[in-house]
Amino acid sequence: MSELIFYTNPMSRGQTIRWMLEEIGQPYETRILDYATTMKAPDYLAINPMGKVPAIVHDGKVVTEVAAIVCYLADAFPEAGLAPDTRDRADYYRWIFFASGPVEAAFTAKAMGWEVPADRRAMAGFGDYETAMKTLERAISSKPFITGDRFTAADLWLGAMINFMLNFKLLEPTPAFSDYARRMTDRDAYRRAQEIDGKLIAEAQAKQQH
Repeated sequence: MSELIFYTNPMSRGQTIRWMLEEIGQPYETRILDYATTMKAPDYLAINPMGKVPAIVHDGKVVTEVAAIVCYLADAFPEAGLAPDTRDRADYYRWIFFASGPVEAAFTAKAMGWEVPADRRAMAGFGDYETAMKTLERAISSKPFITGDRFTAADLWLGAMINFMLNFKLLEPTPAFSDYARRMTDRDAYRRAQEIDGKLIAEAQAKQQH
């Protein structure tokens, strides 16, 4: 049996990887790290020099960055059916990397209150927030799932990101965005992941109160 170790903090983007791990249905070990201490400790910095989570170690191989981990797990465990056939991955890769590039840059700029001057937009990789979000909205509205008729790891990543943006008021809750987020998170694996991280968050908060 392969060894799969998951480094996370329940109040982090590790929630997305927890969801992915629950989707693939393979046993894994969770190691909870604290932002100020264990995440900056030498043994973890040897795994991720950025001192950030999530990260996984699978049979000695280190993978960091949410989108990379999602893609890696989909390929490492093909029996879960979360990656399309190699010949059918155009939309799969296109929208995973669109989310990780223009969409993430656009909503980060919005959250930070950064305005890109009109004459500098050509230099900004995402162009502008409105165009990025309209492009995303059209993509999720064109078919049941981002690659066609079935759920893939690309939907997990997009669903997690859209759900996050809606929850933090970084995205207008249009019918298309709201419906997509609802459908993507209305999955048993998502609920299991949320229950696990919810309990970990509650335990951490209880410790802080004592």
